[in-house]
Amino acid sequence: MQREYVRFIEGQYLVGGTRVSLDSLVDLFREGMSAESMVDSYSALTLEQVHGALAFYLANQKEIDAYLAEGERTAESQHEQSRRTNAELIAKLQRARHASQIPG
Repeated sequence: MQREYVRFIEGQYLVGGTRVSLDSLVDLFREGMSAESMVDSYSALTLEQVHGALAFYLANQKEIDAYLAEGERTAESQHEQSRRTNAELIAKLQRARHASQIPG
């Protein structure tokens, strides 16, 4: 019986029947974390699911790496837009932080 270790739902790759993103496991994999340690970090996952998800990643590495890179570009773009939109608030918070650090 074939199992489905990764699902693509609402624009995101998820591991098995969980809400754990494949992105999370790939990041840990790239950092050199063992599958057993990943299970320790994500109690919702079994060792089989982690190995299955990593096998899926390795079998589709080019596609998944492109998906991850696009996600990083989107996040950076949104972060930059937020910095521009909230520039006045950010400046006010920085002034308040600086003022609280000045000895009285």
